[in-house]
Amino acid sequence: MTIAVLLGLVFGALTAVLAPGQLAVLLVGAAAAITVLRRPLWGLLLFAVVATFAPYTSISLGVRTTVAEALLALTWGGVWWQGLIGNMNGRLRWQPTERSLIWLMAYSALPFLVGMVMIHAEGNGPVNWVRWLLNLSTFFLIPLLVRSEHDRDQLVQALLLGCLLLLLLSVAVFLKDRNPMGMMPILLKMKYAHPEALQDIFSGTAPRMGSPWVHPNLTGGALALFIPLALFYGWATRGWRRLLGLSVAVLGCAGLLFSISRGAIVSLALVLLWLVYKRVPYSTRILGLGVAFALALVLFYPPLQERLVSMFSSSNASTEVRMEEYAMFPDAMRRYPLGIGFKVDPPVPGSGLVGISNLWLNYIYKIGIPGMLLFIVVTLLWWREVRPHGPITRVDAGNAVQLGATCGVMAALLTGIFDHYYSFTFVLVGLFWLMASMSLQLARQASSGMAPATFRPRP
Repeated sequence: MTIAVLLGLVFGALTAVLAPGQLAVLLVGAAAAITVLRRPLWGLLLFAVVATFAPYTSISLGVRTTVAEALLALTWGGVWWQGLIGNMNGRLRWQPTERSLIWLMAYSALPFLVGMVMIHAEGNGPVNWVRWLLNLSTFFLIPLLVRSEHDRDQLVQALLLGCLLLLLLSVAVFLKDRNPMGMMPILLKMKYAHPEALQDIFSGTAPRMGSPWVHPNLTGGALALFIPLALFYGWATRGWRRLLGLSVAVLGCAGLLFSISRGAIVSLALVLLWLVYKRVPYSTRILGLGVAFALALVLFYPPLQERLVSMFSSSNASTEVRMEEYAMFPDAMRRYPLGIGFKVDPPVPGSGLVGISNLWLNYIYKIGIPGMLLFIVVTLLWWREVRPHGPITRVDAGNAVQLGATCGVMAALLTGIFDHYYSFTFVLVGLFWLMASMSLQLARQASSGMAPATFRPRP
């Protein structure tokens, strides 16, 4: 009775001070938070949809952050609550890959502190550091929350559903306007921050496709991560799941070419050649279909022709910028031997330096050579466990998701030769480590011959 009276008083007070719309949003948010606390897997599924469809829709919770990262934090709140009542015991195995990632996260505290002292520029270093750690933490959510084939299937569907929504929106707007500026009013309605930055990026990347990932290279990198998963998932399933997977794969290839991200295009091509080398069934046919599809788009889209002709030329403006970045990078290492930390992204304002378009060198730029070496250790340990031994003679429901996730992470790492977005780019980093963890979990289950345990949360 007392609790009911208190709740009535609280509701009455909220009704008096909030508008009806604000009160409705608050009540829905509270209900969602309570639901995620009881079933944290639902928080992970919501993160998967939002992070792939609207990665930079923002919200203010004392500090400005993305909705995707807020859902991730709420999911960890649910994990903590379930741990208190004993539902998480013994789920996380601290093997070398997990331990090495923890060492990377712990070591990052040193360049964070050094950067706070050395870098004299505006920026919220503590918030940026915590957000990066939160994104890396998705690696640990898979063993904690994905406890059955049904759970994993739901997660894959959530990831692909978000990708499908993104592609339907982006490709439709691009075919209508043939200019990335068409995304501006849509992203502003989706509560994207910094409209001046959006304007600058979109105006400078015409006639390439815009998307909720904003920059075309970032769009290409995100698509390279998920196209293999979509292809193999659609290949090995039936019904609407096949339609979902193949739709994302086909639209993803179109979006990749419309974004004209050369790093992502080359990376996926290299992964396809690796599949041919591993004798994956129909891989040669897939490679041929991919080439035919790409040629058809090139023939009917002249801007893509011009971009492909110039993309590997030494006189290409983008190539010239990258050459300048590599030439100036030794000076950046000399000035910041432990990295610049998390207050700002490269380059430091007023330093006269430029950034660096390389995944591993960007780790050096941000957290020094030890940080880059720790990242290499994590990825090598991951690869040691997930790599297939010998030819891959079949693709079915038993190995499709593991093969798709592994190829997606491989493609993401290969894009690191051309750009840096899988190092410290918020939300995209979280999706990268989520996919890496999913492939690792499946590889371990396959090697042990054990099926995943069924997870039923306590009421």
